[in-house]
Amino acid sequence: MSGPGRPFHTLDKDLGRITHVETAQLYAFRPVWRLGLAVLALVALLILAIGLTGRDAGAVGFGAGLVVAGWLGLAIGSNDVANSLGPAVGAGAIGLLPGLVLVALAQIAGASLAGGAVTDRLASGIFDPGMLESGLRAQMAMLAALIGAACWITLATGIGLPVSTSHSIVGGLAGAGIAALGASSLDWPSLAMIALVWIIAPVVSGALAAAVLILLRIKVMVAADRVAAAQIWLPPLVGVMSGLFVTYLGLLASIATTGMLLAGLIAGLLADRLMRRHLRSAFVLRGEKPSSKRLFRPPLLAAVVPLAFAHGANDVGNVAGPLTVIVTARGGEAGGQVSLVAILLAAFAIAVGTLFFGRRLVRMVGSGITRLNAGRAFCVSLSTAATVLAASWAGLPVSTTHIAVGGIFGVGFAREWLDRRQRRQREVMPAEEARRRRLIRRSHVATITTAWLVTVPLTALMGWLACVLILAATPG
Repeated sequence: MSGPGRPFHTLDKDLGRITHVETAQLYAFRPVWRLGLAVLALVALLILAIGLTGRDAGAVGFGAGLVVAGWLGLAIGSNDVANSLGPAVGAGAIGLLPGLVLVALAQIAGASLAGGAVTDRLASGIFDPGMLESGLRAQMAMLAALIGAACWITLATGIGLPVSTSHSIVGGLAGAGIAALGASSLDWPSLAMIALVWIIAPVVSGALAAAVLILLRIKVMVAADRVAAAQIWLPPLVGVMSGLFVTYLGLLASIATTGMLLAGLIAGLLADRLMRRHLRSAFVLRGEKPSSKRLFRPPLLAAVVPLAFAHGANDVGNVAGPLTVIVTARGGEAGGQVSLVAILLAAFAIAVGTLFFGRRLVRMVGSGITRLNAGRAFCVSLSTAATVLAASWAGLPVSTTHIAVGGIFGVGFAREWLDRRQRRQREVMPAEEARRRRLIRRSHVATITTAWLVTVPLTALMGWLACVLILAATPG
C-alpha cells in the first residue's frame, strides 16, 4: 500500500480481517451452539437421574461423558476449520467440498498418529485421576471437567466472545482436580509450562512467518521477472515444507533414520517437481498474470494438509484426554494409558464437525473481506502448522487461532520493516492515524491476553462447581 497518510497499512487491515473472521466464526457456530444448549440440558437431566435413582452411576456418567465429548468435538471441528482451509478456498486452490473432506481426513490422521502426547498430558498431566479411590470418581471428575469447558464455550459464544477450547479444557481439568483432590493434587509445573507456551507460541509463529515473508518478498514479489524468480524459490520452499512434514510422519511411525530421511527427500523432490511443472504450464506456456493469488495457489494447497494434521494432533487431546479416563474407568480403573478408542472417537467427532458445520464458516472466510492476501496467508499457514506440530510433539495443548494471529503480527511487522528498509514510504503519518493503529494492535493483544486470563479461571470455577455437584450426587 502507498499514498499519503497510509504507510504501514497492511498489518492493521489484516488484523481487521481477523476480527471479521472471529465475527464470522460466532455466526457460523450458531447451529452448534444451539446443539450445545440441548447437550447441557440432557447432561443435567442425566446427573439428576444419578442423584434420584442411584442406579448404575457409572453407565450414566459414561453416557454423559460421551455426549459432552462428542459435542466438544463437533465444536472444535466446525470452529477452527477456517484456519486450515479458508485461505486455500479463497485463492481458488481447492473447492469447498473437496477441501472439507481433505481437512477432515488430515485431522483424523493427525489425531490418530500424533494426538497421543497432548491426550496423555490432559488425561493425567493436570492432575492424576489414579489418586482417586475408585474409577467411578475419576470418571465423574473428568465428566465435570468436560462440562465446565462446555458450559464456558456455550456461554461465551452466546455473548459473542470467541474463546479457545484448549484453554477451556485446561481450566476445567484444574477446577475438577481441585474439587476432587485439593489444590495440592495439581501438577503446577505442568500448568506453568502450558501457560508459558501459550505466550511463547504466537511469538515463535510470528517470527517464522516474518522470516518466510521477508524471503518471498525480497526474492520473488519485488523481482523484475516475478515468474522466473518464483521458479527459482517457490519449488524448493514447497519441497522443503513437504519433505519436513513427511520426515515428521516418519518420526511418529518410528521409521529408521535412513528410511525416514529418504522418504522426506523423495517427498520434497516430488513436491519441487510438481511446483515447477505448475509454474511452467500456468505462467510460461499459458502466460497468466503472475499475481500473488495465482502464484501461491499450489503452496496454499500444500499447506492445508500439514495445518489440518497439526490441528487434529493438538486439539484432539481436548476431547480425548478426559474421555480416555472416562472410557478406562468403565473397566474399574481410576487411571490408565491413553485410549486409542477415545482418540478415534474424538477425531471422528472433530471430522464430523468439519464436514457438517464447517461449510458456512469457510465460505464466509474464503470468499470476501475476511480473506488474507494469498502470499501472506501462506506464510501464516506455514508458521502456524510448524508451531502447532512442535507443541503437539511436546504434548502441550495450544490455541491454533492465537498462533495464527501471532503469524499475522509477524508478517505485518515484516512488511513494515521492508518498507522502511526500501524507503518506499516517506510521508509523515498523522498523529491521529498513528494513535488509531496503535489502538488496533493493542486491542488484539489485549483480546488474546484477556481470552486466556479470563477463560482459565472461569472454566476452573465451572469445572469445580460441576465436580462438587456430581460427586455429591454419586453414591459411594
